Amino acid sequence: MRIGELARRSGLSRDTLRFYERQGLIRSTPGPDATNSYRDYPEDALITLEQIADAQAAGISIADLTVLLGQLQAADPDTFDGEAFLQDRIDEVEARIARAERFLEGLKRAKAALAAPPVRR
Repeated sequence: MRIGELARRSGLSRDTLRFYERQGLIRSTPGPDATNSYRDYPEDALITLEQIADAQAAGISIADLTVLLGQLQAADPDTFDGEAFLQDRIDEVEARIARAERFLEGLKRAKAALAAPPVRR
């Protein structure tokens, strides 16, 4: 699919898609017509874009995602411990979730306190 269709189906701008491609997060191939500069994106780019959105929602930056994918793609299986690397990322996300849940509970307590009638003495 071309970038316009990917933008429409993903809900992202063309500029965002080009940025992700420059960062190595998605890939395209030259279109079949050698007389133009159109690029084709695979169908699975939509899945990748959903994963990027999920990662960002979990607090992972595009820079961190770029490093993560770069590490995984360039990893030398003899020297790179992919399991430990991924476990470290899992631990980071779980810690962010725990902090977010604590914050959410604080917000709920504050809301409940505001809704409660004032105590008269």
